[in-house]
Amino acid sequence: MPRSPLLSAPVLRVALPSPLRRLFDYLPATTPPLEGWQVGLRVSVPFGRREVVGVIVELASHSELPKEQLKCVHNVLDDTPLPADWLWLCRFTARYYQHSLGDTLANAMPARLRQGHPMAGRTLTLWKRSPSAAEQHDFGRAHRQAALWELLGQHPNGLASRVISAHGFTQDTLSRLAQKGLIISTTQVLTAAAPARTQQSLANPALPLNREQAVTLAALHEKLDDFHPCLLEGVTGSGKTEVYLQLIDAVVSKGRQALVLIPEIGLTPQTLARFRQRFNVPVLALHSGLTDPERLDVWEAAAAGRALIIIGTRSAIFTPLARPGVIIVDEEHDGSYKQQDGLRYHARDLAIARAHHHRIPVLLGSATPSLESLQQALQGSYRHLTLTQRASRHAPARLELTDLRHQPCRGGLLPGTVKAIKKTLEAGKQVLVFINRRGFAPTLACHACGWVAECHQCDARMTLHRQPPLLACHHCDARRMLPPACPECASGDLRALGSGTERTEETLQGLFPKTLIHRIDRDSTRRKDSFEQIMKDVSRGDPCLLVGTQMLAKGHHLPHVTLVVVINADGGLYAADFRALEHSAQLLEQVAGRAGRAADPGRVLVQTLHPDDPHLNQLAEHGYAALARHLLTERRSAQLPPFSFMALLRVESPQVDAATQLATHAAQQVRDWLETQPIQVRCLGPIPAPMERRQNRYHLHVMLSANKRSHLHQAASFLVNWLENNREARRVRWSLDIDPQTLS
Repeated sequence: MPRSPLLSAPVLRVALPSPLRRLFDYLPATTPPLEGWQVGLRVSVPFGRREVVGVIVELASHSELPKEQLKCVHNVLDDTPLPADWLWLCRFTARYYQHSLGDTLANAMPARLRQGHPMAGRTLTLWKRSPSAAEQHDFGRAHRQAALWELLGQHPNGLASRVISAHGFTQDTLSRLAQKGLIISTTQVLTAAAPARTQQSLANPALPLNREQAVTLAALHEKLDDFHPCLLEGVTGSGKTEVYLQLIDAVVSKGRQALVLIPEIGLTPQTLARFRQRFNVPVLALHSGLTDPERLDVWEAAAAGRALIIIGTRSAIFTPLARPGVIIVDEEHDGSYKQQDGLRYHARDLAIARAHHHRIPVLLGSATPSLESLQQALQGSYRHLTLTQRASRHAPARLELTDLRHQPCRGGLLPGTVKAIKKTLEAGKQVLVFINRRGFAPTLACHACGWVAECHQCDARMTLHRQPPLLACHHCDARRMLPPACPECASGDLRALGSGTERTEETLQGLFPKTLIHRIDRDSTRRKDSFEQIMKDVSRGDPCLLVGTQMLAKGHHLPHVTLVVVINADGGLYAADFRALEHSAQLLEQVAGRAGRAADPGRVLVQTLHPDDPHLNQLAEHGYAALARHLLTERRSAQLPPFSFMALLRVESPQVDAATQLATHAAQQVRDWLETQPIQVRCLGPIPAPMERRQNRYHLHVMLSANKRSHLHQAASFLVNWLENNREARRVRWSLDIDPQTLS
């Protein structure tokens, strides 16, 4: 969108980091920016008793407020506006997710920009001898200048000021040589220095493709210069990443940029390493592990067009691109792409919208695609590409269901499972034991009276941990010491019920005392680089046991794992959330995909209390693709997403009456309004959330559902406007979630 700078503007409409969905009017500062007032400039303005950083989003001829009530902008922070593509994306996000534009802009920009720092990456100044200066120079009695001249002669590429200072030279000595014209300075960008024009984009040659990969890549090449949404459904280990790499090579060769989204920060190091081995061009990462200056460096390098490949987690979708060429969303089904608080956006959906805006291809890859994406592909809105062959040439391992009922278990492991683990270790291979529950045991109970350790702040049981010994709530993070006896009957017979990762690790250590065991969960990988170190140890291929949660299921290449054991597959089979079965099946299939990715075939043992469950059997016998299509049929019959559209109003308060009153009034207001409108929207609730009390706050839900997206957004907009103008709503915390992925 072209900008038309104005040399003067009567009123500046500024978006500020506030939950209010409105703009704030200010008068221009006395001194205008060099190129005049423009949309996209950051300004610091008085706001209440604070001074905050905002963004000019409109230039108006007048204000609804009297001029004498308007305050002046204090400072203009930029010479040039924020990137136009970034501003468009923020406007779209705020509009679609019914969120404040100012808060959206603040969430989408690096912290350094929110704090008012310049919109520039860090640079390094290097000093070296001037090419025009003679090799010999008479410094007379200026011995320090002579010594510095001699030092710079030993470093023809230049030295940084701090290095010169470390050699004992002062700034005054440096300045005197510069004044004489003997030395010059050059400034280098620290992040993604521009590559030479003659430099090849590939550092290593591409791998040969099999027939399916070649057909897929050819299809992607057909529309490299237009909007082309594709779903790549490829079994685990089928070489989706190689397709990504060769597609990116075609884009980068044209001087355009590629944005690659991955679901977890744990995948960043291995993905980054593989991309940097393949490409000669700058490959940068954006994730929560970076410092604020590092994030701004990457952001600026992408906006300037120097960074040609950007790899990042969810928030990287807001990275500005000077020359966008392709967006790739790996493991597009993953729930971590949905922000669950504040600005509740979905990075995959924004990737589609952004690709459409830029008229570029977008590729969604997954072995277990979300039902939303799969339905778009089946109805022809997305191109559906498939990879059915593994690079190892072994067929994906089938799930073998084993019955937990009426059988003795040790630490959650059946005798037959233990034998399979032993046999695999004796063959020199690795075993992955999956249990999606942290801690030692799900809870602590009294065998005498039935007392169970419950959280005082949530409707949840506390998890027993052994390292260190304590009870912890995984919902509010409350912790307390282990009781010496039962608080109800004073019995000392307190027992751990069920198994978590710690208990499974302890059991396996007792069964296989000479085998190295790696436990991988949120507790064991808190230290920086601990996860990467475990993966490095595992990659050596020595026989070992991996015990972990879903952290292990997300795209990790474990070539030496030939046996996967799922301790209990029943967690998501009968949950209240209608998406629980889809998510559970995706997780099982992803975990199973870690087995048999190299020379040896894999095996997957799934322990379950419901071996006769029809959905579980369909997954085991026919795979995720068949189950997904069956679930789509069920969703269509029930008019659930993706065959309808939802918005979820969440209301929470320490007082249950206050939460109930607001939720009831809100639902009634929507119903009354709908009677006057020619749209079809269903309003359900209020009802208590699946966990009604969490962190000492009571949670209630009101659900809006419609068969047309436009109808849903009309109702959602009415609801948000009513809430923002309702005094009662100011005393209660509320949020509206468009396209919710969970009902918690």
